[in-house]
Amino acid sequence: MKEPSLLLLLFLTSLLCSLTKAGLTVSPSRSQFFEGYSVSLSCEEDNSSAGWTVRRNTTRETRTQCGDGWGKPAGSTCNISYLYPSDSGVYWCEWREGAASSSIQLTVTGGSVILQSPVLPVMEGDDVTLSCHTKTAPSNLPAAFYKDGSLIRTEPAGHMTLHHVTSSDEGLYRCSISAHGESPSSSISVSGQ
Repeated sequence: MKEPSLLLLLFLTSLLCSLTKAGLTVSPSRSQFFEGYSVSLSCEEDNSSAGWTVRRNTTRETRTQCGDGWGKPAGSTCNISYLYPSDSGVYWCEWREGAASSSIQLTVTGGSVILQSPVLPVMEGDDVTLSCHTKTAPSNLPAAFYKDGSLIRTEPAGHMTLHHVTSSDEGLYRCSISAHGESPSSSISVSGQ
């Protein structure tokens, strides 16, 4: 009698995990941050966010959850009030039954330049704007933009738009501002429609 009920429980758990999909949202919506800034990471699901936890992998730790030496949990949200470069890593939502959201890469720099780019994959055909920012100066300084190590172009106002993106636009992007330095690299991925 125990075997059928255990099989039913396993079936229902796997069904629930396959039906339950959460997404991790980042506020402010970016993948690069300056040291000392704050961020909120939220697990959002269509029906409810209950039971979801934010987890991460960094160079120091693996699969640790919010509140385990980093961040402050508030329901299915994790608030990090002061970011350090050691907070750089892969973040995702995990449900208590084992299901997980797709992951995102966050980079925290002690440097003076960041690249503002989409956190999540962008849809094929969309326009994507990349912005180069310094920690102290106005955000409209001329900036050079690079893809996979090669210069794309220099933009006078520090913003570059990729029009009607395709899979050929996928890659590692970074930017630099003269006399301020360069940003870390961020990956841009494109998903089909």
